[in-house]
Amino acid sequence: MLAEAGLLDDQRATTHWSTTVELAERYPQVRVDPDVLFVDNGRILSSAGSAAGIDLCLHLVRRDCGAAAAAAAARWAVMPMERGADHSPLVVHEAPQSDASLAPLLRWMEQHLDRPLLIDELARRAAISTRTLNRRFREQTGTTPLQWLLIARIRRAQQFLETTDLSVEQIAMQVGFASATTFRDRFARSVGTNPTSYRRGFGEEAERRLR
Repeated sequence: MLAEAGLLDDQRATTHWSTTVELAERYPQVRVDPDVLFVDNGRILSSAGSAAGIDLCLHLVRRDCGAAAAAAAARWAVMPMERGADHSPLVVHEAPQSDASLAPLLRWMEQHLDRPLLIDELARRAAISTRTLNRRFREQTGTTPLQWLLIARIRRAQQFLETTDLSVEQIAMQVGFASATTFRDRFARSVGTNPTSYRRGFGEEAERRLR
């Protein structure tokens, strides 16, 4: 509605990842940024979905009332932490299903997340060049092979944290990170909190406490 009304002309804006391409195509005068949680243009603000809308609300509280008030609001809303606007949303791209798709390769990658999968190995397995592999990944998943792999590893790690009592070090190995330190850093950058805090908030024990 804002774009149709012309209020976003020559303005930076964001929306849910599933419609950023459509927004950019329908309104080329809008500078669509798909890699942020929210955009604050002063009078007009936009967010990348429902959860990101809460981040935007906390940002408004912080902007108008200060950091202490924002922290209190985050605690009241049971938010794990306050994420900045430039925190990238964790986008999960569905596997394509056409006959010429990369679906078989993606399934194989998901079954071997514990291995150090390199782009050359993936291209050989798909029987195509690395250049073609990168192009097809962009066309069919909207991202690069390595970024898709990172997302798959983070998602698998979330499942382990939610349903098992494996240590962070064990989970890091299970999902293919070279070290627990690297895993913690990547997890925090993708999810917005560290693995221990995520387990505390979303693990089976936390679910039992809410029953």
